[in-house]
Amino acid sequence: MQRIQAANVGNMIKQGWGFVVYDPRHYQIAILSTLIGIGISQFGFQLPLWHVVSCISASLVTQFIGDKYLHRRFDIRSPLITSLSLTLLLRTGSIWLSLAAGVLAIGSKYLIRVNGKHIFNPANFGIVVIATLFAKAWVSPGQWGVAPLSALLIVGLGGLVTTKSKSWDISLTFFGFYGALVLSRALWLGDPLTIPLHQLQSGAVLIFAFFMISDPKTVQIRGWGA
Repeated sequence: MQRIQAANVGNMIKQGWGFVVYDPRHYQIAILSTLIGIGISQFGFQLPLWHVVSCISASLVTQFIGDKYLHRRFDIRSPLITSLSLTLLLRTGSIWLSLAAGVLAIGSKYLIRVNGKHIFNPANFGIVVIATLFAKAWVSPGQWGVAPLSALLIVGLGGLVTTKSKSWDISLTFFGFYGALVLSRALWLGDPLTIPLHQLQSGAVLIFAFFMISDPKTVQIRGWGA
């Protein structure tokens, strides 16, 4: 009897571990949460509690309403990833803008679709719309600094996510083209090469490249060689 119980527990642990390991969204949630913790403790992020709560709650509620309307099972993982991305990069001076960012981000998944698939990364959409339309909303790219160690950490964690979601080619393509552009600009203007090097180490750029455009739900269906 005890052996059977032990075997059942072992199977449950194995299945649970497989559930966590083989879905890249679980890595995204864990790593984005870790980055927020590191940002607050090591980089002194000024993250008001109302901003965090607003982004997360607005995203989750909007997803719940959308899934309810479409008679789909509510899945917390996707809106949680979106809300954590909003929390990391978006800064607002109003609780209403934080709420609006979450609603717009998740709402875009249901309202802007092609061939049954949403075409914009939800967090990107919410950030761009809110930061473009309102002066009290902005992106804070310098909050991570440009320390090589922090850049290495973000790239390493991002590489883990993109490998799991099989979207590393998209991240590297973006990063390569972005690097070529900032390098070309520096050469054209006669700037020292330390300037584009620091720009490539920006935490905001690395988070965008390895965590946001690599979103498993919005990347291209086929990769290189497919």
